[in-house]
Amino acid sequence: MEENIIVLLDENGEEVAFEIIADFELNDQEYAVLAPVDGDDDEALIFKVIEQPDGEPILEYLTDEDEFEFVAKAYEDLMEEEEN
Repeated sequence: MEENIIVLLDENGEEVAFEIIADFELNDQEYAVLAPVDGDDDEALIFKVIEQPDGEPILEYLTDEDEFEFVAKAYEDLMEEEEN
């Protein structure tokens, strides 16, 4: 299995493979952008990466609309910088 592929459980407990498209830090918080391996190319999800006390990261889906918009804009800006 490739290093940038992870498997998460969906709301029904089914395993779904995701590709890690990007990870970046914004305001001292790490975020990851994931896309389903078997999904639409335009579909991507943004997660907050939270480090547990044991050092293991967990992914938390962004539910706050303002935070989502802020992080999505930062991701778009990052992608534009990489294209130039």
